[in-house]
Amino acid sequence: MPKAENDHSLELKDLEEKLDLLIEQYNAIKNENHLLKVKQAELVKQKAKLLEKTTLAKTRVEAMISRLKSMEHGT
Repeated sequence: MPKAENDHSLELKDLEEKLDLLIEQYNAIKNENHLLKVKQAELVKQKAKLLEKTTLAKTRVEAMISRLKSMEHGT
């Protein structure tokens, strides 16, 4: 095999290896991105539930305070 052809063959092999590495990295990042999106969706749902619970607790506390004040004024 002539030297120039051998050099091109080595360059091509090097490029193939780099491309394979890039594909692996792309797939890993794509998978990580998917997992992060799933986690984000879970956290958004969890936040909504916590906000709902907080609002309910606030409403109940305010109602209790109102009842206590009315009891205080009633006696």
